Amino acid sequence: MTGSEASSTFRLAYVPGVTPAKWVRIWSERLPDVPLTLVDVPAAEATDVLRSGGADVGVVRLPVDRTVFSAIPLYTESTVVVVPKDHLVTAADEVTVADLADDIVFHPLDDVLDWERLPGRPAIERPATTVDAIELVAAGVGLLVVPQSLARLHHRKDLTYRPVVDAPQSGVALAWPEDATTDLVEDFIGIVRGRTANSTRGRTPPPAQPKSKRREAADARRKPTSTGRSPRSGAGGAKGGKRGKPRRRS
Repeated sequence: MTGSEASSTFRLAYVPGVTPAKWVRIWSERLPDVPLTLVDVPAAEATDVLRSGGADVGVVRLPVDRTVFSAIPLYTESTVVVVPKDHLVTAADEVTVADLADDIVFHPLDDVLDWERLPGRPAIERPATTVDAIELVAAGVGLLVVPQSLARLHHRKDLTYRPVVDAPQSGVALAWPEDATTDLVEDFIGIVRGRTANSTRGRTPPPAQPKSKRREAADARRKPTSTGRSPRSGAGGAKGGKRGKPRRRS
């Protein structure tokens, strides 16, 4: 037994913005004897954690090295611009990259969007993290373009966001090292893909369960008797038989 089968727990890495709570709940219902441990990792470090064995699977941001990792794309996020609530952008339901041309737009070092050309005016210095960039937006220094889940994760009462319709988008996938596809990994894949608990894809089918005693008793009652007598035979049947003619008295 190797891989996750040899471990007392199953480890799921996930990047900021991802909410794996539903999958964790289903796992605990189906495999209560195998605790699931969550590993919160920065998006840039997720594949390194998987490669080093720090987690069995990860919900990561694409792209990943497909020569090393198997990956199942899950969804693609909308991209939004985070702005102060009194910013002009809030007058529209959605904006384009060109609408941000006159604003300072932060590009933090942990940015997960693949830009061909950065939007807006560059800041003097790049913020170290998205959290730092959010603080600068709240201070009225500039704007920030991120996947929608990150805008929700770092929500503040004094900030809001609007979709940027022509910005790059971020794909999210379930990934794991290709050479470490264990039975527990297959179980988690099944949960993510919505397979039922009785699905045996990728796993050895469980042995057939014997019938309950109640079912066996019901089967026995339905079997015909072996006496060879009709249901109306016996004492009751004699009463219903044909009687002879009475003798006349002499």
